[in-house]
Amino acid sequence: MLAALLLVAPLAGCADEPVTLDSPEVSAADLQTCNTFLDDLPNRLAGHDRRKVNPAAALGRAWGDPAIIVRCGVGVPDGFDQFSSCEVANGVGWFVPDEQFDDQEADATLTAVGYRPIVSVTVPGKYRPSGPAAAIADLAQPVKDHLELVQDCK
Repeated sequence: MLAALLLVAPLAGCADEPVTLDSPEVSAADLQTCNTFLDDLPNRLAGHDRRKVNPAAALGRAWGDPAIIVRCGVGVPDGFDQFSSCEVANGVGWFVPDEQFDDQEADATLTAVGYRPIVSVTVPGKYRPSGPAAAIADLAQPVKDHLELVQDCK
């Protein structure tokens, strides 16, 4: 019985563990913009509570378990070109690769390719179908407030 409790206890605390994030290399100006943007993100995203990240200075934030991840300073995603369409939420366009858009069980990474620095949000398949739409709706105002629109993605 004690062995069973010891095995369950670590699983119950997963959401309390920091989410490890890699940070992209960015210019000093983009670093400042990303930090201001990230500091303005809500404590709840798509109905999920914020989690700690490791390292604390990572250019990203996390919510929920499994974690929804927002990253700042990312590159243009593979598959995006001038003919790509975007999902628009509250005036911000987000590129979603076709294969992720079509597979409602897959993790989805949505990228605000029209803004600089570029941000992305990865939503685990567990939260589909409504999770991606909720996440980009919650992120729209901080994106518009802190990032530079260089080209609309529609």
